[in-house]
Amino acid sequence: MTRILFLITAADRWTLADGFQQPAGFWAEEALGPYAVFKEAGYEIAAATPGGVPPTADELSLTPEFNGGEEGAERMKTALREATELANPIRIEDVRIDDYDAVFVPGGWGPMEDLSDDPAAGKLLSDWLASGKIVSLVCHGPAALLSTVDADGKSPFAGYRLTGLSNSEEIQNGLADRAKWLLQDRLISDVGAEYHKGEENFAPHLEVDRTLITGQNPASAVPLAQEVVKALS
Repeated sequence: MTRILFLITAADRWTLADGFQQPAGFWAEEALGPYAVFKEAGYEIAAATPGGVPPTADELSLTPEFNGGEEGAERMKTALREATELANPIRIEDVRIDDYDAVFVPGGWGPMEDLSDDPAAGKLLSDWLASGKIVSLVCHGPAALLSTVDADGKSPFAGYRLTGLSNSEEIQNGLADRAKWLLQDRLISDVGAEYHKGEENFAPHLEVDRTLITGQNPASAVPLAQEVVKALS
């Protein structure tokens, strides 16, 4: 049976440049939308986080404002409760790539806090790319690629065409001017990636380059998962 590993942030805060601890975590839509797609495809799902800590869904991502009203918010909360595999992660260091067919990294501000500078995550993603298996990340999830940069300033993802949350979208989110850094900038400067964004903020946009599949924003999460399913078919 096809198995997908969710590599998820364990952070519940994002530290801004002024020291403020912005409540964060993973963005529910970006994890649970793909979770449903993979379940529908009959895949087995497992999760890994830094330290094996159960991940936290950003409370904002569970509110009516971001789910089309009260009914949507309740559906998202129900989906979160039912996604039991995500609530029982293993440590990143304990992952065996041979046990899985693809890795998926959802976003939220949490990855900006921990996965962006996690040696275990960096090694896992580098080894996964070398294995020839699918690596997929969405929105702020590509922050995890920053951890693949070695002591010589090189990443195996250099030169890959990819996307992730754009500077203009982070500005629209309202915290760009207080962030220590912006994801788009560092994917270009640190990873050496060929970054591309869609024409419209928060509209679905994917980039596929070899075995790397990336999505720009929350609306890209389900299309990304569908692209992963297509690639594994």
